[in-house]
Amino acid sequence: MAEVGIFVGTMYGNSLLVAEEAEAILKKQGHKATVFEDPELSDWQYYRHHYVLVVTSTTGQGDLPDSIVPLFQAIKDEVGYQPELRYGLIALGDSNYDHFCGGGKQFDALLQEQGATRIGNVLAIDANDHPEPEVVANPWIEQWGALLS
Repeated sequence: MAEVGIFVGTMYGNSLLVAEEAEAILKKQGHKATVFEDPELSDWQYYRHHYVLVVTSTTGQGDLPDSIVPLFQAIKDEVGYQPELRYGLIALGDSNYDHFCGGGKQFDALLQEQGATRIGNVLAIDANDHPEPEVVANPWIEQWGALLS
């Protein structure tokens, strides 16, 4: 089965909750999954040859949470082209704001620009419609996990 690094960007804990649920679901499917709450570039580099699942909320004007900004900048500044990377992305946001799921969209755009391959579609979860994001995320994660080899 696959090895999956789950990289979390969170402010109030919802993204971490989703990531922990993802870890449990993926392990149940037989994958090896690890959550990185304060992710570092060295962690990311290992999973470039496996699978990455980014779970991030959005802050301010479509920004990434402080917990994942250093990783995002390091990927942008130091990694560059990474066509071997296969990833999934769950973006949490609030549609009352102009830049709905902007943090996740930024991360997806960066990885696409670097030649990475997204597995499945980006899951955007609206806090207005789903105050418990794991209710929406869990079925998506089950489907995503089934796509991994």
